[in-house]
Amino acid sequence: MSIHRKIKNSKKRRALHVRNRLRQDSTLPRISIFRSLRYVYAQIIDDVQQHTLVSYSSLEVDAKVKKTEIAKIVGKELAKRALEKGIKQVCFDRGRFLYHGRVKALAEGAREGGLQF
Repeated sequence: MSIHRKIKNSKKRRALHVRNRLRQDSTLPRISIFRSLRYVYAQIIDDVQQHTLVSYSSLEVDAKVKKTEIAKIVGKELAKRALEKGIKQVCFDRGRFLYHGRVKALAEGAREGGLQF
């Protein structure tokens, strides 16, 4: 097995592990994160109805600052949009990404915006 396939399989396994833990614990909507090299995307998903409730990404941010600061802005704006729709509690799905850097900044921004994890 090539090293690329091993890395891909380990990322997929990590994402499934995180998501299965969330499904066992909660019926709350979840914040799903995707982090590319350039942008960060976040959406709040209702798994019962299989529907995206709120979404926001760094593509919509016009600030010229560091990527971690942009991720914090994305978290705050996502929280603002969620509170407008009446969503106050969510569970955090980091997916295959480790909880540090931009993922952590986005989570902290969402907490500062008023969401509870």
